[in-house]
Amino acid sequence: HARKALALAGANFYGRPAEKLKLVGITGTNGKTTTSYLMDSILRAAGHSTGLLGTISYRTPRGEFAASNTTPESLDLQRFLAEVRDAGGTHVTFEVSSHALALDRVWGCPFAVAVFTNLTRDHLDFHKTLEDYFAAKRRLFEGTGAGSPAVGVINTDDPASKQLLTLPGRTITYGLRNGADVHTRKFDLAFAGLQFTVQTPAGRVEIRSPLVGRTNVYNILAAVAAGVGLGIDLEAIRAGIAQLAAVPGRFERIDVGQPFAVVVDYAHTDDAIRHLLETARELPHSGRILI
Repeated sequence: HARKALALAGANFYGRPAEKLKLVGITGTNGKTTTSYLMDSILRAAGHSTGLLGTISYRTPRGEFAASNTTPESLDLQRFLAEVRDAGGTHVTFEVSSHALALDRVWGCPFAVAVFTNLTRDHLDFHKTLEDYFAAKRRLFEGTGAGSPAVGVINTDDPASKQLLTLPGRTITYGLRNGADVHTRKFDLAFAGLQFTVQTPAGRVEIRSPLVGRTNVYNILAAVAAGVGLGIDLEAIRAGIAQLAAVPGRFERIDVGQPFAVVVDYAHTDDAIRHLLETARELPHSGRILI
C-alpha cells in the first residue's frame, strides 16, 4: 500500500520521532480545533514543550506554518514531529481528520490519547456515506499501525460513541448525561465566559474560561478528560483552560466598543451552523441575531 509505505518511510527517515513523543489525536466533525487548542494550553501549563497541528496552522518550537490540510501529509507530519522532538518537545496535539485516517497520513503513529468529539454529516463528497465517514474516524481508535491508543476519550452524549466503547483499551468518557466519567451538571452561559465544576476520576476541578457557549462546555470536558488520561495534575488542567483567551474563528468575539456583540465563527456545515445559532440564542441578549 503506497500511502502506508510512504508513512513508514517518512517515519524511518526522520528517526521515528513519534516514538519519542506523546501524541494526542482529536477526531470528530465539530470541536477538533478548539479542543486541540485547549489541550495544548493544558500541556504548556503543565510545563511541557509542545507542538500543535490543525486546521488553523502547524506550530512547532521552531515556528508557526500555514496549514495546507487539517492533518499534514505523512511525510510532512513526520518532519513536524521531528522538529518538536529535536527542540526538546514532549507532546504534540493534532486534529486527525477523516481524510487523514482514510489516506493513512497518521499510519505508524502511536497515540497516547485519542479523542472523539461527535459525528454529524460532513465530507460525504469524499466518503460517500455517513457509515464510511464514521468508519474512517473509528480507525483512530482501532489503531493506526502502531497499536491502539493508550487511552480513548469518548463523548458519550453522541449516539455514535456506542460503537467506540466496545473497542479494547482504557476509556474515559465525558458528557453532560449518561453517567460519564468526566461530567458537569450545571454551568452558566454568558458572553463573559464559562464557569462550572467538573467531576473527574481524579477529583473535582473548578473551571473558569473566557470561551462561551454550551459547545465549548463539551470541548472543555474533552480536554479535561484527555488531561486526566495523560495523568496531568488538575491544577495544571484548570490553569491551562483559564489561560486560553480565544481560538481564531471559533465563536471569536470582536469588541471595538460597539453597542452590540459581534462574533466570527468557522461554521461551514448544517450542524455547525445550527450549533452556532443555538449558542447565540442561549446567551443573554435582547434583540435580533443576524448571521
